[in-house]
Amino acid sequence: MQRDERERRKDIESAMFDGALERPSKLFEVLGRDPTERTTPMHDGGKAVPQVNDDGESVVADVSNRRMGRVIGHRCARYLEKRTMTHSSGATPSNPRFDPSTGALVHVVGSRQNRPNLPSAECPFCVGGLEAPEPYSTRWFANRWPSMPDDRCEVILYSDDHSARFVTLGVDHLRSIIDLWAERSTVHYDRSDTSSVLIFENSGRDVGATIDHPHGQLYSFDHVPQRTARRIESGWKPSTNQSLLVGEHAGFVTCVSGASPFPVALEIAPLDRVGRLADLTDDARHALAHSMRDALERLTTYFGETPPYMLWVNQRPNGSSDAWLNVEIVSPWRAPGVMRYIAAAEVSTGEYFNPLVPEQLAQALRERLASPR
Repeated sequence: MQRDERERRKDIESAMFDGALERPSKLFEVLGRDPTERTTPMHDGGKAVPQVNDDGESVVADVSNRRMGRVIGHRCARYLEKRTMTHSSGATPSNPRFDPSTGALVHVVGSRQNRPNLPSAECPFCVGGLEAPEPYSTRWFANRWPSMPDDRCEVILYSDDHSARFVTLGVDHLRSIIDLWAERSTVHYDRSDTSSVLIFENSGRDVGATIDHPHGQLYSFDHVPQRTARRIESGWKPSTNQSLLVGEHAGFVTCVSGASPFPVALEIAPLDRVGRLADLTDDARHALAHSMRDALERLTTYFGETPPYMLWVNQRPNGSSDAWLNVEIVSPWRAPGVMRYIAAAEVSTGEYFNPLVPEQLAQALRERLASPR
């Protein structure tokens, strides 16, 4: 094998796992390809013809170099193929596209336009409903309106009680939810085509919840998303700034983020590095359940009611050894019932203007002890 070929392959492997996917154009640079170019394979042995239009016609990437595909792994080859593909309507539930000017990855998912939105009739998640024919305590199922293909999207039901919320459930029940998160995460991490698994929840209509019944979701990515990669590359770990501390319990710490676009942003993490939910001991899972509920109860007392929030779990991707498990909880409220909208000057520049001072928020949350349960 020629030296330059070996070096090129080494660069591609490094790009897969050392953060190039957080800046997609870098991987194309390594491959020697224009990130805006799409090609269709020629079956008569001729040269592939580049296609650059995004008008909805089916255009398939040129991945004819299967030897290179084997070198960088089936996962990478498959991702490169998908990410440079434009699908005709109905061909697949997801059409990933890159904005060449920013490197942003956008999944165009027309099929989700018709998903249920705050159904006024029977709740599909209540017992006897479409997705819960039998009684349950917690439950998961494949999302009928997935954002990505290949069974990568799941719904996780927290309780059969339609009026419950994460914050109103007892610690033992929350522990069972964490157990299910860990179980489903492991199933997806064991897939050969999975790089990163995201557990998340949108709680409240103001942050996009389309069904009120308490539930979260799981997305299994065949790449490492940009923000996840950046946090790992920066060496994220729990804050040691006491002015941002909210609380500490049984080896877990809760802090306010020092520089978030959201007025409220909390981070919950173990003090000792752990990569994934599945790596937590029984006691640690119980402590995480306690810490998450404690954080949400403090927010409830701070605002006078439970605010709308987004919650997600950052776990170690496949191929990484440096990630630190953490949970983030953010809310768009800057005052009771008052939304902070990320507006034009922020969207256009990527710079944000947060009206809540993180240190003051942390102090207020420290003073608002969660009610015992």
